[in-house]
Amino acid sequence: MAKQTKHGETTFNVGDQIKVFLKILEEGKERETVFSGLVIKIKGRGDEKTFTVRKIGAAQIGIERIFPLNSPWIKKIEVEKKGRARRAKLYYLREKSPKEIKRKLRLN
Repeated sequence: MAKQTKHGETTFNVGDQIKVFLKILEEGKERETVFSGLVIKIKGRGDEKTFTVRKIGAAQIGIERIFPLNSPWIKKIEVEKKGRARRAKLYYLREKSPKEIKRKLRLN
């Protein structure tokens, strides 16, 4: 079974579509931004646990971002859709189109 992890009250798995709410400091001001995408990997254990989120940006370019789970910059994580992955690492999705990804993971 794919790895599962927990951040606060939210539990998510590899293959889930999530939103990561981040705190950003710019010139002494604080603002919040959202990175929304698919969890393709969860790695590590304890305080060193990280997860990788991939989204498709403008011009169909894939954007991946690695987040430390215990980062003070992560305000909250929301699960948008649950996916059913059969593997722990979803690297093969890098070559797939968004339509094929939805079909493969049966995103509800």
